[in-house]
Formats: sequence, C-alpha cells, structure tokens
Amino acid sequence: MNTLRNERVRKFLMKEIADILQKDVRDSRISGLVSIVDVEVSHDNSFAKVYYSIFGSDEQKEQTKEAIQKHVPQIRYEIGKRIKLRLTPELKFIYDDSIERGTKVTELIDKISRGEI
Repeated sequence: MNTLRNERVRKFLMKEIADILQKDVRDSRISGLVSIVDVEVSHDNSFAKVYYSIFGSDEQKEQTKEAIQKHVPQIRYEIGKRIKLRLTPELKFIYDDSIERGTKVTELIDKISRGEI
C-alpha cells in the first residue's frame, strides 16, 4: 500500500513540477525545453530527487541549470501549496542527459545503416 502511495506522489510531483517550471517560475535564464524525466521519492515522502533534461544550446543548458537551482525553494513552496501531505518533500534537482545520449546513439546507428561511417 505504501508503494502505491509513493507512486501517486511521484506522478503528482512530476506533473506539478513541470507545470510550476512552465507557468510560475519567471526567470529569463530558463530557456529551451525543460522536461521532467523522472522523480524518485523516499519511502516516507520527505525527500525527492527530480531528474530533468534540457533541449537547447550548451549556454542555454547552463543558464537553465543555474536558474532551476536558484528557484528550488520557490518550487518546493508551490508544491507545498498544491499537495496534501504532512511534509513537503525536500527537492534535489539532478540534470539527466540520457535523452541526449540516446539521440546521439540513434544518429550514429542511422549513419551506420546508411553507410556513412
């Protein structure tokens, strides 16, 4: 039963954090496309690791990473207003480049299949 609750909290956090980043965080440094890839929630829902990816130039990625780290308290505050939990989870944002790596691997496979490499 506890795992079902954690899964609901995880899905809620993914949806709400994406919404907060898109609508509530006003920072010109957040550019490009920011995607929440996954959220890992501790067994007692007191801590959450938020994995995110950014599509954009290297400069946009660095600026967006800095802006997200700066706004973690605001994001947590917004989550606290939206979620019905005894404790609002501590949030740790972790940049995830697995989508980028997957795209590069797919491009290499395509080049190999076309005989370019």
